[in-house]
Amino acid sequence: MLLHAGTIFLSAFLLFLVQPVIAKQILPWFGGAAAVWATCLVFFQSVLLVGYAYSDWTTRLLAPRRQAWLHIALLATSLLVIPIIPDAHWKPGAESGEPSLIILGLLGATIGLPYFLLSATSPLVQAWFWQSFRHAVPYRLFALSNLASLLALLSYPVLIEPFLPLAAQSWVWSIAYCAFVLLCGVTAFVSTRAPAAAQAPAARAGDHAGKPPAISDYLAWVALSAVGSCLLLAVTNQLTQNVASIPFLWVVPLSLYLLTFILCFDHPRWYHRGVFLTATALLLPAMAWYSDSLDLWTAAPLYAAGLFACCMFCHGELTLLRPGPRYLTTFYVMVAVGGALGALLVGVAAPYLMSGYYELQVAVVACAVLLYYRTLASRWWVAGASLAVVMASATFAVINISDYLSNTRIKMRNFYGVVRTRDYPTPVPFRVMYHGGINHGGQLLDPESRARPTSYFAPTSGYGRAFASLPDGPRRVGVLGLGAGAIAAYSRQGDLFRFYEIDPQVAAVAVTEFTFLRDSKAQVDVVLGDGRLSLEREQDQGYDLLAIDAFSGDSIPMHLITREAMAIYLRHLKPEGVIVFQATNRFVDISPVVERLAAEFGLTAVLVTDVPDNTEGADYWISPTDQILVTKNKQLLAAEAIRSVAEPLAPRPDFRVWTDDFYNLLRILKQ
Repeated sequence: MLLHAGTIFLSAFLLFLVQPVIAKQILPWFGGAAAVWATCLVFFQSVLLVGYAYSDWTTRLLAPRRQAWLHIALLATSLLVIPIIPDAHWKPGAESGEPSLIILGLLGATIGLPYFLLSATSPLVQAWFWQSFRHAVPYRLFALSNLASLLALLSYPVLIEPFLPLAAQSWVWSIAYCAFVLLCGVTAFVSTRAPAAAQAPAARAGDHAGKPPAISDYLAWVALSAVGSCLLLAVTNQLTQNVASIPFLWVVPLSLYLLTFILCFDHPRWYHRGVFLTATALLLPAMAWYSDSLDLWTAAPLYAAGLFACCMFCHGELTLLRPGPRYLTTFYVMVAVGGALGALLVGVAAPYLMSGYYELQVAVVACAVLLYYRTLASRWWVAGASLAVVMASATFAVINISDYLSNTRIKMRNFYGVVRTRDYPTPVPFRVMYHGGINHGGQLLDPESRARPTSYFAPTSGYGRAFASLPDGPRRVGVLGLGAGAIAAYSRQGDLFRFYEIDPQVAAVAVTEFTFLRDSKAQVDVVLGDGRLSLEREQDQGYDLLAIDAFSGDSIPMHLITREAMAIYLRHLKPEGVIVFQATNRFVDISPVVERLAAEFGLTAVLVTDVPDNTEGADYWISPTDQILVTKNKQLLAAEAIRSVAEPLAPRPDFRVWTDDFYNLLRILKQ
């Protein structure tokens, strides 16, 4: 028992520990987009399915000894890909193609075989355990594997990420994997020595450990697992699009999801059907109502509670439908099919089949329908209440989607998110670009006013004051993040404005829906690709001003505010130039991060806050902003436009400099 349990525990721990380790390494290569983690989950769930299918196939068709030697051979082969460090040739360029396919190929080449074998271990070792000890039901070992997975996830942001650089994380994991290969090989060998295991598959065929599952059972297993997986990815997307795509926000929803597996498969006492049916019925309409909310401090706890209750319902119902141990591996295959299907629907299909972020609404309604289906055999009032939950959830979802679409001119979606434009006719016609739910620049539509800087780039903003304080003469300006192109309102004859934009649909909308780029008197270049990677590849540009404004929704790509990124910016900046960081954000305060970076490189950082007049009839197209100016040019900071409003950032010696290997979102969350 100890040998089997130890093998399962170590395999599950490594299986889920590798997920944030590898995803964090490749996140900067794809602009820090929230979809990176969703695509990784598609890979993880799909390979988990392949691992479970392998376990089921070998258990049913191979004699135990042949099965064990096949597994030992694959374990030995997997050591050829150690250590798990992604090759730099996978870094995408402007012409690299679909990011999702690159990520899937990268993961397959880097961790494919080890992840497959780790995925297969839990059901396979459980099957070996049952073959050796027919009287023992191994489902609690499944709960043990999920407990190990949860411990791995929780340990990463607390015990691993803050102390080990990424390369060291990969090496430590690789060494632990070698230990797992040895342990699993021993378990495979020992399992074949047991008397029960010596029976051939044909001899085991007459074992009547439970009745065969019906087609309805297979469909129910897949549906319950798929809905839980859909909710996991939909809630994760909602969080990472609005805050940051980082391991901490990946781990929280996935931990709740795993916790429900642990509780439901450990013992029947944890799934009290009446309690969780009621909780699910109450929380589903609430989640549908808040599914488009930008008040994350209210919505996030609701999403977390809803995800936990709904997954307890899905996985609790799974335990009620589980078969006897004879069909254990088949059951796990169907659960994995559902998990992979849910991940594929949200992570791959949704960006191409849905023009907006509707996954959460659809997943909530699907869960409500499943709730109704599972209560049809209950008392009439229970089924009636479940039907009312379906109707309420669907109604609230439709209301939110309709509001999301109101006054929308165009709407486009791809790997990097949803871009849409909306016109506001009164009191002055104004067009806005939204990325997710966040304003990414706008333009006055009146021909006489459309050249005026608006939104986050007003004359009183940090950008406006920096441009007003720069020396006369031609200027070279670099901008990471195009948006609507509103910053080009400051361009003049003889200037160069060079925009770096990772999302090609943002570039298309900026040209077709706005005229800032077309009307500019300066030379305007648009470079497609991640801004930091593009700057790494370019010769020194000698910028007078470099703007760091590359948000995805309201999420800040963390790889743009690290020591390594700052070194790249300074290489492209003139000695007397200025870097302007867009610090306007509802959830995080990057001021201490930028202050430490400035101090590290001997620069001065000041904060410029602009709060426009909000009285009736005021310029509603001007947005409140926080922008940080970083420079060594004392004359620039002494200019009246800046000196009169700038606040020096207080030194934070207790705050650690962020690097590509280390950053801690928790320390910069706003209250």
